[in-house]
Amino acid sequence: MEATIETPIHEFPEPDGPRYRITVLRAGTFRLDGGGMFGLIPKSMWSAWTPADAENRIGLATNCLLLEDGTRRVLVETGYGDKWSPKERAIYALAERTVVDSLREVGVEPEAIDDVVVTHLHFDHAAGLTRLDARGDPVPTFPRARIHVQRREWDDALANRSTMTRTYLASHLGPIRERVALHEGVAQVLPGVAVAPLVGHTWGQQGVFVRDASGTLTVFPADLMPTVHHAHLAASMAYDMLPYDNMLTKRSFLAKAADRGWTLVLDHEPNTPRVRVTRDPRDASRCLLEPLA
Repeated sequence: MEATIETPIHEFPEPDGPRYRITVLRAGTFRLDGGGMFGLIPKSMWSAWTPADAENRIGLATNCLLLEDGTRRVLVETGYGDKWSPKERAIYALAERTVVDSLREVGVEPEAIDDVVVTHLHFDHAAGLTRLDARGDPVPTFPRARIHVQRREWDDALANRSTMTRTYLASHLGPIRERVALHEGVAQVLPGVAVAPLVGHTWGQQGVFVRDASGTLTVFPADLMPTVHHAHLAASMAYDMLPYDNMLTKRSFLAKAADRGWTLVLDHEPNTPRVRVTRDPRDASRCLLEPLA
């Protein structure tokens, strides 16, 4: 019997409604193994794109978004937070900086955030949902905020369904359990803010789609494509649960982004996270990323 391969459904929303002032927040830097970040791409290739340190780690950022429409403040992603031991900080070279620092730099306190949208619940995206109080107990960082996530991602996080055993952590899930809004598939989670599954890195990862003040659609594709170098279709991470699905999702996503003129903000790009997608003039089946200021 011939095997059949189920491919992910790719539906990318273009929401109407309020337009937002979008601020890219640089919530801290860290380092992960270069081989882990590029999967089957050999080091002889990826090391020409981004240099590794003596421990084979490459430099990464935790980029987040602040969305403001005059009545609502929405945070997209929260970074790795500050609940780390010195040993853990050394392993990942975690900078002494969080999304709270970057919010305060633009005059916004954590209590002023109305909603938080997380693409998925790995530590480098969602650990910033909580902080330690004076007694050393984890509590919500954004006490007024509703947390928006895919139901599949939430269920997988609670069950710790991952090849990485220390990325879905109870310390950033338990304290916000009562504030979680679960979504299934493509959804408009707030006026003018839509999400859609981007299957591959996890089963329940979602991208965030929102229009800026000019009407341009800005998309936060999370770990579908964490850096500019991951526009290469074969550059899927060793951390991806479904690398083949990730490649298919990325191909569909990049083609739509190029054809529709989307702006992307890449979550782990350490240099210029805002990019525009264009077709490669030498090969229309391939896409290129053009950095934006």
